[in-house]
Amino acid sequence: MYSENVPRHCFTKKDLILPFFFIKNIYRINHFGERKDDSEDTELRYVTCQSLWNDIKLETEQIQEDLNKQLFDNLVSFLRRSHSGFQEKTTEWTCQMKSREIPTAALVLGVNVTDHDLTFRSLSEVLQNNITPYIALLEAKDCPGIKNLMQKLMGQLMNCYIDVDSLEDEDYAQVSQNRIRCSMSSLINWYESVTKKTDSETPRKKRTSSSRHCQSPPVVVIFKDMESFTTKVLQDFIVISSQHIREFPLVLIFGIATSPMIIHSLLPHSVSSLLCIELFQSLSSKEHLSTIIDKLLLTARFPFKLGEKVLQVLINIFLYHDFSVQNFIKGFQLCIVEHFYSQPLSILCCQLVDAKKRVNSLSHNQCENIRRLPSFRRYVESQASEKQIALLTTDSYLKEVIQKLLEDLHVYHENYVLVLRCLHVFTSSLPKYPLGKQIRELHCACLENQVWETEEYESSLQLARMLNKSDLVTMLQQCVEIFVSSSGKEFDKTVEKLKEFLTQFQKLEVADAFQERDVSVSSQKELQKKTDLYHLQKTLLELKESRRSKKLTKFEMLRFEVVDYIDSLVRNYLVPADRKTLHEIVYFNTASVLREHLNAAPRIALHTALNNPYWYLKNQALKSDGGSISNKAPDICIVYKLHLECGRLINLVDWLEAFSTVVMAVEGPNADAASSDQVDDVIHARFIRAVSELELLGFIKPSKQKTDHVARLTWGGC
Repeated sequence: MYSENVPRHCFTKKDLILPFFFIKNIYRINHFGERKDDSEDTELRYVTCQSLWNDIKLETEQIQEDLNKQLFDNLVSFLRRSHSGFQEKTTEWTCQMKSREIPTAALVLGVNVTDHDLTFRSLSEVLQNNITPYIALLEAKDCPGIKNLMQKLMGQLMNCYIDVDSLEDEDYAQVSQNRIRCSMSSLINWYESVTKKTDSETPRKKRTSSSRHCQSPPVVVIFKDMESFTTKVLQDFIVISSQHIREFPLVLIFGIATSPMIIHSLLPHSVSSLLCIELFQSLSSKEHLSTIIDKLLLTARFPFKLGEKVLQVLINIFLYHDFSVQNFIKGFQLCIVEHFYSQPLSILCCQLVDAKKRVNSLSHNQCENIRRLPSFRRYVESQASEKQIALLTTDSYLKEVIQKLLEDLHVYHENYVLVLRCLHVFTSSLPKYPLGKQIRELHCACLENQVWETEEYESSLQLARMLNKSDLVTMLQQCVEIFVSSSGKEFDKTVEKLKEFLTQFQKLEVADAFQERDVSVSSQKELQKKTDLYHLQKTLLELKESRRSKKLTKFEMLRFEVVDYIDSLVRNYLVPADRKTLHEIVYFNTASVLREHLNAAPRIALHTALNNPYWYLKNQALKSDGGSISNKAPDICIVYKLHLECGRLINLVDWLEAFSTVVMAVEGPNADAASSDQVDDVIHARFIRAVSELELLGFIKPSKQKTDHVARLTWGGC
């Protein structure tokens, strides 16, 4: 019953972006059938949605792995260097550790705290596969004191080393933590026993384990949120650990969201001097987002696309709320589910080959759905009268046209991305960035309207017509590389034209060299002639006239020609998506639905849920007329509606009597029970719980004026 009564957007901020398995329960197959605009391919839509999301999820995981690879490789190298002397048991190790310094990696991850968990999980897996099985992840909320920290540390470390080939090792890993005293000496004894156990293994097992881990692997302790730890806990742990560093190979990793200077702010010099700190910086979340958008949206690999307003909502939430790439991906996931849930024709939102096959199996009702699309209606109106009749009456002819239109839409996306990248090469280096510095800004501008009609575009063209020769040649070379990378032959002539421009620029360089030499010789002769004031004034007037009627040089004419050619590409290929026929099949444009889920107004949502529970629960018994109160409603809803009728102070006795009257209001022969003066204990308990919940939500508070009254805190209903 609960899964059928899930609220639409009454979630906390953390739960607003739902994980896919929860969304799947909400939008499961039988829920598709409850909508009025239902199609007969609900299961196919569901499978297509799931398949698309799985592909996108794999791509995002690969992107994150590639972006973090350099950072993780540096950390692995640091850990290998940090305790190489301890493994070799050399005298140099003792000399190095006389200062009792603990190798420490300061890992600056940025303020996108919600993404840190995924980063640390990936880091932990990499370290376990390459360096050591002994890794502990500590959070400040679990370590209010040094005792709690040691318990958490030992609890995690003792469950790290489990050899599935040996029952004795399993028994050892399952030793009760309560029997061990949580201290550094106990930790050292445990480490020595584990490493000895590893040394005494059979040669076969030893070779297998040594291929992954070194003989005496270090113990890595990761402080996920270093800024949140109390100073005393960090100080005590570092001081105690430094005293045993010669016998216990410890490495610390500090997860930092703000700045590395926080280490020196939290720790005094006497403690920070015990750390041998090396700084590691992850990629910024903005660079991460740019890569995600580039790989997921600016590609023809995935058929699903976001409209301009929807994309702008997701980007604004990222830039102005949390800088969380994971939340951006979950928002993108929500768009996919909502699109397949609300659009019956989303069965065609798949790869082009599959879409053409599915077009042949479209039913008459689905063909009628296509005829109702605004973009298709515009297409029909632009055709001749005979074709209009055939499109509106003959399903077989319609399917042939749909296949052609879907192919055109696919080609449009491929060409759009290439020309967009080419335009970005020119506009990303212009002063003040009229069309934006990031390609996502240019993409939004092109989706919104015809970009060549905007003032920003005209300003960009004017600035591009003033580019110097070296910058222009570099940009043309980048554009050639972009177009050459395409698999089709659509831009073969474009590549030839751009290469022709590059050849002309090279010829100009040779011609300019000879021209400069001739000008320098003639100018010297002119200077020798001009000795008196009259000739000097005459020459200046001639120069002034020549400037007024100055002709463009060959370079300037060629530069204008290049910019005009790029402008023609933009006008041909960067047409807004909403001008293309059947764009509704692959584009999700309902930004209001996305805002409703991601930018929820908690107070309005609470008022709606408490004042009209039917809006969320969809239970027919909860329907009520106007301001009437149903006795079938949850207790907190009854109490809330009664409290709306009161003034600043609410008498608890009167409130209880009114609640009892509503709850006991039944029809038939049991109606006399409602007039009883004695309030049932169960009803009394339900009332107390409902009032406590209202107080927890912040609608009321106890009053100091009268002990049997409470004060109302909200007004206006919402």
